[in-house]
Amino acid sequence: MILGIIGAFLPILPGPLSGWVGLLLLHFTSAVPKDWTFLSITLFVAALVWVLDYFIPAMGTKRFGGSKKGVYGTTIGLIIGLFSPIPFGILIGAFVGAFIGEMMHDSKDRDRAIKASFGSILGFFVSASLKFGVGIVYFWFFISTFWEYKSVFF
Repeated sequence: MILGIIGAFLPILPGPLSGWVGLLLLHFTSAVPKDWTFLSITLFVAALVWVLDYFIPAMGTKRFGGSKKGVYGTTIGLIIGLFSPIPFGILIGAFVGAFIGEMMHDSKDRDRAIKASFGSILGFFVSASLKFGVGIVYFWFFISTFWEYKSVFF
């Protein structure tokens, strides 16, 4: 569950999916009855947030006036930043990717390129906040279920 919360900010860890694995492990204990509906819904939410994590920064670029090249640049920058060994690589990659994409679209409009690049950063923060929120909710589910059945554990 802690990895799920940390994964909201570290791009190497799939935050919501890690948190869901914690819920799954708890439900596989003999102390907690299995609720497949609950596990299915939380898995769907975790997978949805995991997929949206790759689209929200690009949507931020588009929302701040970015072109298709800026959106593609953001996505490519996110992927390159994900595998780069530098700190905050995914954040820097999204910003630089959006900027390069916008400059390829219109090399004379630097202000719009910077604005779209900041949109990609804002999108990244929105995405991280969404993952953090899901991680906190899953952690709460985990703790509340654990305390509900604590007499079995102790």
